[in-house]
Amino acid sequence: MKVALEIVSPERRILSREVDMVVIPAAEGEMGILPNHAPGIVQLRGGTVRLYEGPRVTDTFFVPGGFAEYTPERCTILATAATQIADLSREAAQTTLTEARAAYDRADKMKPAETEPAMEALQSAEAMVAAAQ
Repeated sequence: MKVALEIVSPERRILSREVDMVVIPAAEGEMGILPNHAPGIVQLRGGTVRLYEGPRVTDTFFVPGGFAEYTPERCTILATAATQIADLSREAAQTTLTEARAAYDRADKMKPAETEPAMEALQSAEAMVAAAQ
């Protein structure tokens, strides 16, 4: 049995295929989705999505955030964007990190409505730089 996986961004469907397992960067930590997984919905943090066929990773994507919904038969990743790791640019990732740090530094630390999104963007940019290495 396999998991029917879809990765979707606001612009398009990025991937639709069956996999043995998918590992997602849930806000609470990495989470593996196997066939017959209990259903749920989780928020995604910036990080790497890994697709498995048996014990082998076949594809990896960077997602800056979004949500994942999973059932015993399928997993749908609703990502703000998704880029194959091989297509990530180290320079672009570093630029994103520099901009995210500047935005966090400018955020009024006494206003959580400013600080929290800036911190999420900074953490996502840090994960992008790590993925691009």
